[in-house]
Amino acid sequence: MYTTYESELRVRPDDIDMFNHVHNSKYFDYVLAARYDQMERCYGLSMESFIERGFGWLVRSVYMDYKRALKMSDYFLVRTGIKTIDAKKCKVNFEIISKATGKICCDGWFDFVLIDLKTGKGVLIPQDVVEHYLN
Repeated sequence: MYTTYESELRVRPDDIDMFNHVHNSKYFDYVLAARYDQMERCYGLSMESFIERGFGWLVRSVYMDYKRALKMSDYFLVRTGIKTIDAKKCKVNFEIISKATGKICCDGWFDFVLIDLKTGKGVLIPQDVVEHYLN
């Protein structure tokens, strides 16, 4: 029902931990960076457009399954796609894939909620946003 999009990124030196591979926390950053890119480039609804309306997306919960390590200077793809969206939350599935091998390094999902930037409280996702993502 929903389209999957991808962004290409590269491992930076400051992503590497003392075990000489990408620190687990960076995978979280990679997905958020890809979503930021894809919101504007692919969906036509940038994060800035939400901020202008007084909204922000907040991570409610996340699940990550680490399968293979990324290392210094590796190129990789972050594929994301909406799994479900309703009036209260948006679940986004993701895969982080090594460009060199084509194998999944990490996959999982994020649950996002929309918040009112003035109050910091969760709000219902406007119907026009839900409908936009359906197209």
